Amino acid sequence: MADLLRLSADIIDGKASLEQTGPLNRINHQLSELNKDLAVVEAFSHCLVFTTDDGLVTFDTSNEQGGSKCVEAIRGWSKDPFNTVVFTHGHIDHVGGCGAFVADGPHPRIVGHENVAKRFERYRYTNGYNKVINERQFGQFRRRGYDLAGESQFLPIDTPAPDTTYSDCLDLSVGGTDFQLHHARGETDDHTWAWVPRHKAICAGDFFIWAFPNAGNPQKAQRYPREWAAAMREMASLGAELFLPAHGLPIHGQQRIAQVLDDAASALESLVEQTVRMMNEGARLNDIVHSVKLPAGTLDKPWLAPTYDEPEFVVQNIWRLYGGWYDGNPANLKPALDSSLAAELSALAGGALRLAERAAELKDDDPRLACHLVELAAQAAPDDLRVHELRAEVYQARRSQETSLMAKGIFGSASNESKAKL
Repeated sequence: MADLLRLSADIIDGKASLEQTGPLNRINHQLSELNKDLAVVEAFSHCLVFTTDDGLVTFDTSNEQGGSKCVEAIRGWSKDPFNTVVFTHGHIDHVGGCGAFVADGPHPRIVGHENVAKRFERYRYTNGYNKVINERQFGQFRRRGYDLAGESQFLPIDTPAPDTTYSDCLDLSVGGTDFQLHHARGETDDHTWAWVPRHKAICAGDFFIWAFPNAGNPQKAQRYPREWAAAMREMASLGAELFLPAHGLPIHGQQRIAQVLDDAASALESLVEQTVRMMNEGARLNDIVHSVKLPAGTLDKPWLAPTYDEPEFVVQNIWRLYGGWYDGNPANLKPALDSSLAAELSALAGGALRLAERAAELKDDDPRLACHLVELAAQAAPDDLRVHELRAEVYQARRSQETSLMAKGIFGSASNESKAKL
């Protein structure tokens, strides 16, 4: 069993660097005991396990491919039946493995916010779209053997909807242990975090992921950064001794917990304040995206590194939440076909190939502009193999310059599209 609490303490206290510790979000399906009645299985999303006098209470079940591995790891620690499974939210890396927990024995109670079932309905309605964006975002994990979704269904068929739901708060008592569930909008509109008084512990779900908050994902449904920050402020007020996120390391100690929560909440609050202020002044989205900045050093903290999401995407999501889809540029209100605009600009520039060649020249010094130019070239000449060779080169270079999984996935996918044509 790894000493996860010591590892997180060393990082927060500045005694260890990420170069020394390696990845903080590990997918090893190994169980680590935090105390005699509490353990965590590190998986695509972790599974937290509490022992009670009436069986086990777990928070989340990992994804479809990891559920059985989590059950196997838990069974090496406890043979008690699963009494209750709590979904912190309906993302498939948290609920997709539930079928294995159900199949293990007597059907456990499934608890979640009332919006989880609505999310499941949406996933089934948009199954194809979700599989497309899942491949774009997480395809690299599949190639490493950690597939997130199934072959045909984005949401596994054997994933049950919660049979116990709530709206704002829910007090559960299982075998002498109380679990106080709280709803807050953050990464999702169906999110649950929990206070466990006996352990002075917070089960945080994805409100904290040991990376910059996933509050701007460009391919997913609306996020709520202002409410997210408020939830973290509430968590910080409880004086918890254990903080248990669904990704990354558990944290011990009131001061450390308060520090990471304050840092993350402050970052989100700053983005919201700056963005909304500029919106109120009548600024366009493009100007806001290029103007809003976080204080120096914010992203240097190991628990706020932009390795998954990033502040620029959060700004876009704040605009979407409060301002709709119109970006303030009247030409974009009812735009021309991309291919028509590309053909016209390519003709003015001397041909699609010239645009692509210029993009290649700019790819290191001005990668944003390079991507615009090479995309115009490909739209204007979709069958030109030399254009696609340069497009693949430009987007691959752009991918290598990015830090967040979101950006790397999209730029890498664009490069792969053109490589496939070659």
